[in-house]
Amino acid sequence: MTSPTPQEISYLTADIVVVGGGPAGSAAAIELSRAGRSVIVLDKAKFPRNKCCGDGLTTLALRELDTLGLDPGAITDWFDVNAATVRSPSGRQVKLPMPPDGRYVAVAPRLQLDDALLQLARKEGADVRDGHGFTGLSDHGDHIVVDADGLCISTRYVIAADGMWSAVRKAVGLREPGYLGEWHGFRQYGHNVTGPAKDQLFVWFEPDLLPGYAWSFPLPGGRVNIGFGVLRDGERRVQDMKQQWADLLQRPHLVEALGTGFELEDRHAAWPIPARIDQATLTSGRVLLAGDAAMATDVMTGEGIGQALLSGRLAAKAIVAAGALQPKYAADSYKADVRHHLLADHKMSALLGRVLTKSWGARGSIRVVDASGGWGKRNFARWMFEDEPRAIMLTPRRWHRGFLSRSGAYA
Repeated sequence: MTSPTPQEISYLTADIVVVGGGPAGSAAAIELSRAGRSVIVLDKAKFPRNKCCGDGLTTLALRELDTLGLDPGAITDWFDVNAATVRSPSGRQVKLPMPPDGRYVAVAPRLQLDDALLQLARKEGADVRDGHGFTGLSDHGDHIVVDADGLCISTRYVIAADGMWSAVRKAVGLREPGYLGEWHGFRQYGHNVTGPAKDQLFVWFEPDLLPGYAWSFPLPGGRVNIGFGVLRDGERRVQDMKQQWADLLQRPHLVEALGTGFELEDRHAAWPIPARIDQATLTSGRVLLAGDAAMATDVMTGEGIGQALLSGRLAAKAIVAAGALQPKYAADSYKADVRHHLLADHKMSALLGRVLTKSWGARGSIRVVDASGGWGKRNFARWMFEDEPRAIMLTPRRWHRGFLSRSGAYA
């Protein structure tokens, strides 16, 4: 493949270039466009494109989507979850009802969710250039020149939202050789679900997965996103995970939840999940990193859509507040906001994850929830699905009117 000649390159300018059209990049582009900034979004893929993911949306993610103004009706296979069932390593099952006031948990295929978010960014005025992969950048002090397939863009800031293997992070010298993330996810779609998993979300804390878990997330038409996630320990190989997947699907409690006649679709997919926001470098000059590029994933569950949306929006707000000529203020403001919103919860989740590493920790936690009655189960569900930051009780500066009692998203 030959490189384009100078005559074949489009030379553009923008206030901000966002690299990556996933949730973090779209959230940033929407926020910036609404603030009157000119934004170009780059992504090497053409949308709609699939993304390997569990597809689950926590309350944090739903509140962020609500703030951005995304209409769930724009997503064909959106599924609101009204109850979740968790199973301890001992076999104890507890059904957790969701509060009735608003949305607390939902499932939305990334193929549709990411495309809907990018369409919203377009609607708000962002110049979306999907099919144009980032190839490099050069820092000129008061501006950055970004190179992409067939494009050369002069800009004041770059938001890197290009995922776990961020090319922008490498371009600014922040590459981490050998890093494969903290979690490893493994999932497949299935159909003809006739058991309770048709309508309910299931989380199975299997003894051989701890502190990981298996899941089944419902989708319309008797379909599910089903899979498992495990912490990387340096010993599990992908080949072993394939065998473990086949074994999991034959366990009686999974078979019972899915019902007779359940069938898998297509092939399974696996992906690495970064979760070390406490160690990540978030900025480099006029470049701000967000989402998986900033390793902003819940270290306890591996869930990252909410963190991606939040970090993308925070990066945009920091740039808007700083203006074109104050890159240090933008970087410092962004880092302070990430600390405020995510760092304490990361530490709390890491601590709880160590408890769940042990079978007795998972058994004891679910036993306590089971004995707590309706109020306890509802509030455990809210805590589990990030209705409020995990460490909010220990960080009074984040208390707000009605915390622990406010309605869900889209109320």
